[in-house]
Amino acid sequence: SRRASEKLILEGRVKVNGVVVKELGTKVKGDDAIEVNGTLIERERNKVYYLFYKPRGVISAVKDDKGRRVVTDYFEGEKNRIYPIGRLDYDTSGILLLTNDDGELANLLMHPRYKVDKTYVAKVEGLVQSDDLKRLRKGVKMKDGHYSARAKAKVISSDRAKNHSIVSLTIHEGRNHQVKNMFEAIGHPVMKLKRETYDFLTLKGLTSGQYRELSNEEVKTLYENARKNSKLK
Repeated sequence: SRRASEKLILEGRVKVNGVVVKELGTKVKGDDAIEVNGTLIERERNKVYYLFYKPRGVISAVKDDKGRRVVTDYFEGEKNRIYPIGRLDYDTSGILLLTNDDGELANLLMHPRYKVDKTYVAKVEGLVQSDDLKRLRKGVKMKDGHYSARAKAKVISSDRAKNHSIVSLTIHEGRNHQVKNMFEAIGHPVMKLKRETYDFLTLKGLTSGQYRELSNEEVKTLYENARKNSKLK
């Protein structure tokens, strides 16, 4: 409270730039170092949220020890230290969300408990049949020994001459190489992969390498949907 803060100041327990300040109403600047009882107080940062259309051949990280391009390279004008929520494989394109200071939302979106749907469109080898789709919808055993959760799957198109299919797959899990491993389990290795939706969010209006800031309403809806899916109040 304001009264408690004034008490701390009058008792000499507050320092500004290493100097004890006892005068109420002392002005401070944004870059001044303020200590209370010897502990440096950090200013609350404004949270920012971005929807990024990640291109293929880009790492979902803030740095890469091999010198490859990372997603934050596309945000050179951003003053906040942003990081990706989850990841997309190096050779996978599509929606990736980034934030600077919201670990709670990151957990809600990434943990399978909260069942946030993500839809991928995959170009796979071979002609996907109805039995293949049934296996994906039921859940398949992957090479790591885990079974995938039930998924939504449908064939968008098939090319018999070129022997490949375009398949839409909606899941709420996010293990490493999840989608690729699921298609491999049914005998249709992925040739190309793109994440087209993240919950209600889409890539509409963006081209590869572009991004936009999420609105307050969109962030609120992400929170609400995740909590609703897990039946949390």
